[in-house]
Amino acid sequence: MNVELKIVGMSCEHCSGRVEKALGAVAGVTAVEVVLEPGSATVTGENVRLADLVEAVDRVGFTATAD
Repeated sequence: MNVELKIVGMSCEHCSGRVEKALGAVAGVTAVEVVLEPGSATVTGENVRLADLVEAVDRVGFTATAD
């Protein structure tokens, strides 16, 4: 399963790295690709809940919504 997220608030590579690490730590996630501009993430995994992904991004100080 792939989930596309819009990420708001990233301004540098450090930011995108924090988001990538946070999303990668969610149970069931097998791969994450974060793109700084335009602010998006593609998450691949099994049995991954959108709410868990949004919460993980929120915990590191950014906002995620389903794209």
